[in-house]
Amino acid sequence: MKLALASNKSADGQFLNLSIEELMNVKVTTVSRRPQKLTEVASAVFVITQDDIRRSGATSIPDALRMAPGVQVDRIGTDKWAVSIRGFDGRFANKLQVLIDGRSVYNPLFSGTLWDQQDTLMEDIERIEVIRGPAATVWGINAVNGVINVITKKAADTQGTLLSAGGGSFEHAFVGARYGSRINEDTPFRVYAKGFSRDHTHSPAGSSNHDQWHSARGGFRIDHHRGIDQYTLQGDVFVNAIGDTLNQSVLNLPSFSANGHRGDVEGGNIRFRWDRTLSERSSIMFQTYYDRVRYKVLPIANFDAESFDIDFQHRLSVRDRHDVTWGGNYRLYQNKFLDTDLIAFSPRAQTNHLYSGFIRDDVTLIPERLFFSIGTRLDHNDFSGLEIQPSARLMWTPDDKNSLWMAISRAVRTPSRAENDIKINTMQLDAIPGFPALPFPILAVFQGNNAFSSEKLLAYELGYRGQFTPQASVDIAGFVNDYSQLRDFSLGALTLGTGLPRQFILSTLANNHASALTYGFEVTTDWRPKSNWRLQGNYSFIDMQISSNPLTRNFDSTTSGTDKVTPQHQISVRSNYDLSEKLEVNLWLRYVSHVAYYNLPGFVTMDAKVAYKPLKNVELFVVGQNLFSHNHQELGADFIPSSPALIPRGVYGGAQLRF
Repeated sequence: MKLALASNKSADGQFLNLSIEELMNVKVTTVSRRPQKLTEVASAVFVITQDDIRRSGATSIPDALRMAPGVQVDRIGTDKWAVSIRGFDGRFANKLQVLIDGRSVYNPLFSGTLWDQQDTLMEDIERIEVIRGPAATVWGINAVNGVINVITKKAADTQGTLLSAGGGSFEHAFVGARYGSRINEDTPFRVYAKGFSRDHTHSPAGSSNHDQWHSARGGFRIDHHRGIDQYTLQGDVFVNAIGDTLNQSVLNLPSFSANGHRGDVEGGNIRFRWDRTLSERSSIMFQTYYDRVRYKVLPIANFDAESFDIDFQHRLSVRDRHDVTWGGNYRLYQNKFLDTDLIAFSPRAQTNHLYSGFIRDDVTLIPERLFFSIGTRLDHNDFSGLEIQPSARLMWTPDDKNSLWMAISRAVRTPSRAENDIKINTMQLDAIPGFPALPFPILAVFQGNNAFSSEKLLAYELGYRGQFTPQASVDIAGFVNDYSQLRDFSLGALTLGTGLPRQFILSTLANNHASALTYGFEVTTDWRPKSNWRLQGNYSFIDMQISSNPLTRNFDSTTSGTDKVTPQHQISVRSNYDLSEKLEVNLWLRYVSHVAYYNLPGFVTMDAKVAYKPLKNVELFVVGQNLFSHNHQELGADFIPSSPALIPRGVYGGAQLRF
């Protein structure tokens, strides 16, 4: 038991005790699929540690991601978020690859990540690595604007028992439990379970959105070490009860009532990984996983989806100066969509295959001073065929306190089934302005297009990291992104529909005629004025110039209208202060500028957490969220027009026990 307690303390409290220099040397793995010091990475990377998550009071992965610069996080309902990096924000933001322990949770049915399905015990997260900018050479298609990798702790780091529980105003109730032990000396394991109930949001008119969220989740992890081999078996299952209310002012369809629609989502996954360490610079990795989700919220959406993935990589050194990593991947994605009054797919069921291979060479030009990385990835998918995604990166470290890097990369976002096969009934019109009256009403629909092809990005990046003193550091990253063949829409012909009641059909078709040029920068500072006080702040700026069809520009807030959706300025300032060994106060101030697309003003808000440890292994805490206003709206919904949601001020408290 003493060993378990020591392990828990090390895992959960380590980062407050580290100096800025030690924090700068924390190792990350997402950039090149091998451990690298943060100061050696030629990419814009931000690491959210377990201590950051605990002190923030965040109860979900999207809330924790608000800490990272360049990341747009907007809550659009109790169970719905929009998360993106460097623009193109929306619930179905499609240019961001999201991983949990290297397992992709990107949804190729709609494109993007459904965040209500991505969760784990927050105490089990070791860190979240956020890459801003393309990472397609390593992670493949759809890693266009960045990659988020949620990395959980090894089973050996979660020994003993953890219990947590609490509740409050919006976070009605939550409970979590974890138990870790060993099958034998080389085989630690853990099991966990969690559940929560969260309140519904309200519309600006004051009515309930009926989106209260009840969730139950459980899982396990087993690690086994044998000689030079490490094996991991991990799995999760979950059930969510969720709801939605559609915005009747946007979705003018007689078949939909103004009442909320409730449903459930259930699913699970299992992952196996094998690592063989041949030497300090040579290793083999094999990973496979299976994932299944059943989504049923009628009459909005009703589908089954499952995926199977095999991933292999080999790292080796060549003549001392070359660190080569190569590998291959196969992914199968199968889904079946049952028609609803809102959405239909043709064909209803489909199976898609993805084949890919990559190679990357990290070259030491001058030992400890100048490094060059070049690589490419080949992906073949069923929608757009073969895609080639190369990159080149240069890192210069004149000394151990400063580093300068630059990069040029190409990445693509491949079509989803929705852009090929979907039909969304959006609105019934009595007439079209400027046109003669018609004898029947008009049904406006979004229509998929089999000719839709991949969106493309050519990105230029430049960055600097510096440590001014043992107590202060800065990280600056700038970028220019040139997008081509982006999704746009055109109006199709007006046709007379079949069946009753009689109506005309006005189709809106997807095409690749839009383009964009975006530029911006992010600045992060880290300062330790005292050994028990840490201040961390960041500022993000982005400017977006979109070229698209002016007649349909307001149809797609995630692409052609994204310049008016993405906030141009974001600021985050966090203060973590330990008043004593038993009492800590953590404050988190955020500013987000206005969102013109939805006529939303900018807002300033603050979260605060006070934690008290009366005993070594007991923590009592109180958290206040969105404290500066009674409520505020962060974003509107896209494609599935959910009613606007006001995110309320909330207060919750709880306790955590370890033994």
